[in-house]
Amino acid sequence: MRFVIFLIITLSPLIAFSQDLPVSDVDSLKREILLLRADVDQIQLNLATSQKKFKTGIIIATIGYSVTIAGGLMLGRKYDDLGKVLLVTGGATGITGTFLMTDAFKYLNRKPKRPVATRSATN
Repeated sequence: MRFVIFLIITLSPLIAFSQDLPVSDVDSLKREILLLRADVDQIQLNLATSQKKFKTGIIIATIGYSVTIAGGLMLGRKYDDLGKVLLVTGGATGITGTFLMTDAFKYLNRKPKRPVATRSATN
């Protein structure tokens, strides 16, 4: 019994004081959490922008290539001149849509702009 009381008396200060974090560590941890939250917000913004451009590119490319197919089907028939125009117009529209789709990926690689001091502290 005396041994248990002795252990409680000697170990209780160690348990009580070992859980306190220095203020600088808490501030550093809060700063890291805020920086991570800013990174997540920037990533979500980049994804939303990329998704919007990608969907627009899909719609434009689909319309353009559909017009190209329609123009190709008209060749050699009564409306041959219209078919040629539709081929060129649809092809240009399809290429524009494809460019928009591939251009949407550039937003995924953008990183948030941080001051140089915080970058070196986190790496």
